[in-house]
Amino acid sequence: MKQMKVWLIVSLALSMWSPAGLAQTKAPKARAAPPDRDQLGMTCAQILAMSSADWVSQFNEKAKDAAPAQQKTLRAIAVYGKCYDARTDRLTASLAKSGGGPLTGARGTFRDFQQALDAFTSKALAASDPPADAIKTANAQLYEKQFRYEFYQSYEKNPAAKPVPAAPAPAPGVSSTSPPASPTAPRSSPASANSAPGAANPVSLAKNHFGELLDALPEDKEHQLHAAFGDIVGRSQMTESTRLEIYRYAIFLLEPPSATPFAPPPF
Repeated sequence: MKQMKVWLIVSLALSMWSPAGLAQTKAPKARAAPPDRDQLGMTCAQILAMSSADWVSQFNEKAKDAAPAQQKTLRAIAVYGKCYDARTDRLTASLAKSGGGPLTGARGTFRDFQQALDAFTSKALAASDPPADAIKTANAQLYEKQFRYEFYQSYEKNPAAKPVPAAPAPAPGVSSTSPPASPTAPRSSPASANSAPGAANPVSLAKNHFGELLDALPEDKEHQLHAAFGDIVGRSQMTESTRLEIYRYAIFLLEPPSATPFAPPPF
């Protein structure tokens, strides 16, 4: 009987150190990170379904703290940008998993494009009069995210159509520092941009207005920005739709705060 008791004790001890026993004694998995309080209980999908301007307005209204208005706006823009990046990251991962994403050469070309765009952005924000404040700088960073998303979106098998307005449609009463409008906003196809005759061509309109903004700058800044912009649009493999978006982005950077926007931002 004593031998049986000893055998049972040894068996129980060994079972505790067996893989099955160890599995039972493992520490519980770490809990998922709590949601960002600045999302106000909303998912990223719900936030991105709104225009960024509407999201900022809602955030400023509902955020229950005593932070200054500018700080709240910057936090709201940061949340929108984080959700936008997360959507792009999911698309990138999905393309990589399916093997349908861009090849190394295409990714390298896009990195060069981004570097040129970043260089122009920093120069344009510094050259604008008055120099860009924190909110316009944050909006510029948000605006720029469209190019990365659209780069990867172009590799989807059935990408959603993205119409662009055939001609600028300024929003009365909205300053150039207002957050960009919704990513789901309608856009015209590249064909519509190409088919517009003469002065009605949206690319021509944007190019002319961009030239006017450059001409208003001191000569040294004008030459500097013209050269930096040439590093972006001087690329051969660029659609007219992308070219139009870049011109509108450049105009957004250089427009004075009191101006009625030349065209609505992309989201």
